[in-house]
Amino acid sequence: MPRRKLASGRTGASGPAPAKQAVLSRFFRSQGSLKSTSSPAVAAEKADPDAAATSASNFSSHLLPQLATEIDRSKKTALENDGPVKKKPKKVPEKEGGSGLVMSGNSEPKKCLRTRIVLKSLEKLKEFCCDSALPQNPIPTKPLQERFAVLPKCTDFDDITLLRAKNAVSSEDSKTQVHLKGKPLPSDPKPSNKRSKSTYTPLELQYMEMKQQHKDAILCVECGYKYRFFGDDAEIAARELNIYCHLDHNFMTASIPAHRLFVHVRRLVAKGYKVGVVKQTETAALKAIGDNKSSVFSRKLTALYTKSTLIGEDVNPLMKLDDAINVDEIMTDNSTNYLLCICENKETIKDKKKGNIFIGIVGVQPATGEVVFDSFHDSASRSELETRILCLQPVELLLPSDLSAQTEALILRVTAVSAQDDRIRVERMDNVYFEYSHAFQEITDFYAKDVVDIKGSQNFSGIMNLEKPVICSLAAMIRYLKEFNLEKMLSKPKNFKQLSSEMEFMTINGTTLRNLEILQNQTDKKTHGSLFWVLDHTKTSFGRRKLKKWVTQPLLKLREINARLDAVSEVLHSESSVFGQIENLLRKLPDIERGLCSIYHKKCSTQEFFLIIKTLYHLKLEFQALIPAANSQIQSNLLQTFILEIPELLSPVEHYVKILNEHAAKIGDKTELFKDLSDFPIIKKRKDEIQEVTNKIQIHLQEIRKILKNPSAQYVTVSGQEFMIEIKNSALSCIPTDWVKVGSTKAVSRFHSPFIVENYRHLNQLREQLILDCSSEWLDFLENFNEHYYSLCKAVHHLATVDCIFSLAKVAKQGDYCRPTLQEGRKIIIKNGRHPVIDLLLGEQYVPNSTHLSEDSERVMIITGPNMGGKSSYIKQVALITVMAQIGSYVPAEEVTIGIVDGIFTRMGAADNIYKGRSTFMEELTDTAEIIRKATSQSLVILDELGRGTSTHDGIAIAYATLEHFIRDVKSLTLFVTHYPPVCELEKNYLQQVGNYHMGFLVHEDETKQESGKEEQIPDFVTFLYQITRGIAARSYGLNVAKLADVPGEILKTAAHKSKDLEGLVNMKRNRIKYFAKLWTINDVEDLKKWTDEFAIEEITDFSS
Repeated sequence: MPRRKLASGRTGASGPAPAKQAVLSRFFRSQGSLKSTSSPAVAAEKADPDAAATSASNFSSHLLPQLATEIDRSKKTALENDGPVKKKPKKVPEKEGGSGLVMSGNSEPKKCLRTRIVLKSLEKLKEFCCDSALPQNPIPTKPLQERFAVLPKCTDFDDITLLRAKNAVSSEDSKTQVHLKGKPLPSDPKPSNKRSKSTYTPLELQYMEMKQQHKDAILCVECGYKYRFFGDDAEIAARELNIYCHLDHNFMTASIPAHRLFVHVRRLVAKGYKVGVVKQTETAALKAIGDNKSSVFSRKLTALYTKSTLIGEDVNPLMKLDDAINVDEIMTDNSTNYLLCICENKETIKDKKKGNIFIGIVGVQPATGEVVFDSFHDSASRSELETRILCLQPVELLLPSDLSAQTEALILRVTAVSAQDDRIRVERMDNVYFEYSHAFQEITDFYAKDVVDIKGSQNFSGIMNLEKPVICSLAAMIRYLKEFNLEKMLSKPKNFKQLSSEMEFMTINGTTLRNLEILQNQTDKKTHGSLFWVLDHTKTSFGRRKLKKWVTQPLLKLREINARLDAVSEVLHSESSVFGQIENLLRKLPDIERGLCSIYHKKCSTQEFFLIIKTLYHLKLEFQALIPAANSQIQSNLLQTFILEIPELLSPVEHYVKILNEHAAKIGDKTELFKDLSDFPIIKKRKDEIQEVTNKIQIHLQEIRKILKNPSAQYVTVSGQEFMIEIKNSALSCIPTDWVKVGSTKAVSRFHSPFIVENYRHLNQLREQLILDCSSEWLDFLENFNEHYYSLCKAVHHLATVDCIFSLAKVAKQGDYCRPTLQEGRKIIIKNGRHPVIDLLLGEQYVPNSTHLSEDSERVMIITGPNMGGKSSYIKQVALITVMAQIGSYVPAEEVTIGIVDGIFTRMGAADNIYKGRSTFMEELTDTAEIIRKATSQSLVILDELGRGTSTHDGIAIAYATLEHFIRDVKSLTLFVTHYPPVCELEKNYLQQVGNYHMGFLVHEDETKQESGKEEQIPDFVTFLYQITRGIAARSYGLNVAKLADVPGEILKTAAHKSKDLEGLVNMKRNRIKYFAKLWTINDVEDLKKWTDEFAIEEITDFSS
């Protein structure tokens, strides 16, 4: 056996030896307590201690398992895993005068010498294990502080006692090394771990190189049948995935099975991490014939995933799901998983002081391929930006490293709010990538390849005509998506959509979305209890996403609204079987939109591809069969057009279904995927080569039969090993000596002839090359399929629209819903309307109310009434019915006429804003100022209890002035809720435009009577009628709410008494003002005397009360 380098002796400065060598080093050193003998082995040890130590090192590897069992069974795992393990040393040629095992003057063979060493050493080891005694003459060791100074940082996974023992022993070895004479220390060319002073393994070096390039990602490294995490990544994975993590060589490591990769990647991504998947890029057979056959398997990063970029077969939601997986846990329905990039324009000094700024955004939904953009001026409150964030509900934000303080505060607020700890992920990019000069170059480079014709030139000029912040955002987005190989979706500017189009959609800002609970309820931020929850009866994922857009973007064009209403009416009232058949088809569909996008990015599996095209082909056939009935039975232009277009748009998929092998596609076998190989010459050529080698091996069977003199001999395959010849052990004499034994049992042995060995190796190489060729052809095949991507997406959008129409028809069937009448002009006339959400939750218990607002008569309602009387529910009901009407939905009322409303603006609720550093009252006035700036005469404005956050006088003044501004200047349709009676006086000044209303109630007088001789007061008992009634409510009956809230009785009585006193004082002051005003009109003595008498009586009355 060739000698080996001494692990600790030859690399003295490299650090402590491994644990298994540390124990044995006590018996194999040039100095110690072992008695000398006259054996050749001992003589050799004296002559050359390096050789003896090397022999011990070799021997120790055979003895370790037995030694570990004898010493302490409980620490077997710790001994095997603890500390860095040296890579197997390379063989070195023996040199003249070296420290070999062969000694001059001794003719005894090496084998006998090694046997003696083993026997002697084994006796000593047994003695050591029994006595556990240290040598009688131990080598002096370093002081404790110096000995333990090299200890690595203690972790939960290290056995600290074992580490101390290792370091103590390695210190002895270091001492021994000093006595070696004439042995220069070779320099170690490999990188070493500064902590443990040991060399890194090739796999660790490979990981370090990849980690250096992707420092912000958790890397899953493919190692055979599992994926491994290293270092900090392993500790994070252990914590988040609840898996075991331990020290292996120089790094902490954890692993997961390969077939569960998609589950764990999704879990890490859901926690907000960026996850990279590193796969092996070469196979064993091809590596064996390559130039790097002795090196580690080559690997590369094949995919990166974040919350918004969760696309690909590694995380495929359509496939690989089994019953053992909690799908809800790993697949939260991110219906709109947008990646949103925000860029601010450089502001002037004046704007900077005010906090005003110009912002550009680009939003991308990688899962569906949707791209939106927008640019807008925003105030210090950043309400416009907040509105767009609330509409898109992004799962990831791409931001420059520096933003204005106001924007940073908004980002902090929206990322802090989360449901189930599913927070928005924030990715920062250096400011230089958001500069216009850099952005211009990035855009030019990206789109220049398409500028080869007039159409491409128009696309490029269209991009450059966008606002500068939008271009900067787009450039940053391109750069970021290149990291994920998803930038292709940005290559078609004609598919970009502007997010806010004031000419196309109703304006609903973020505050209104929140206050009206359009997408989420305000209690727990869930969908349940929102308007979207009422309207959502969709059958498909892509239909649900489209309906969410409809709800946040009500239409402004009368023709489009009526087209939707016509379609809903037809589905509601039609007796045709066509709609029932279509609904059944929609119920069984997977998420085709996301599947197509995965195919477009060439990140899909064969299973997913086949599922999508087979589904589309089935839809094509079904809709093709419905064409005659659709032509004759469907009257709605919207439905008829979409249903008739779908078969034509889906026609390209037939070709792809026919050329694929269904069985191969379902099991992921790309080598048998294509039925006809005429279009795939490379695959055909490789398969011919494989067939040729296989034929040779089959022909060789005839020769084998002759050699064995057995005409019935056949090849057998066992455990994946093919072309083996099976011979009974009793007949082995007939086997040629050059045959290779592959395996055996008690009864038989199996062999490969030299011819089979050579050709079987070649066959395996060809098979693995075929897999690589098929993977390459598969990507080309997907590229060819992508020519039809946009037409197929259009068909899916048609299906989504049909799904939304069916959903709105289901809403209309709920009972007592009517079709609204939409008109030009300013009016909202509702007869017995109901709040859609409360009506669904309470059923028949809800009290309906009517509304009549019109530019020709009253356009402002001032609403008063007792607390908890239903004022807020009433004003929300009016707004929600308006939104539903302009979506194209039926509404909960007996009759509704709506003039087109261009925007709904709301100010309601009392809450401060800690993140913005604003008080409750400041928040009220900020929202109000925003409404004053943006509302038009076509808008619906809702103000709920404006002015209540400050003193009574200031509150009344602000409420009065604001409402008068809307009446006189803005002239919008307005609902104004207040508890301030002076505000109601505006009705006198604007008789035609303003009306006073209150929520009806009954006061039980008998319960307010005082007991005789007692001064205490009892709060009024109020019954709410929840009915809007003309007139002013003189009181708000707040003490009644206190009573309902279980405020203690003594406090209520005191409050009632104080309320009575204050009310009397106010009334007295009002009467005095009235009488003194009358005094100024008196002209003679008689009238003056009469006034004096009346005044005296009034004073007595006031005093007595």
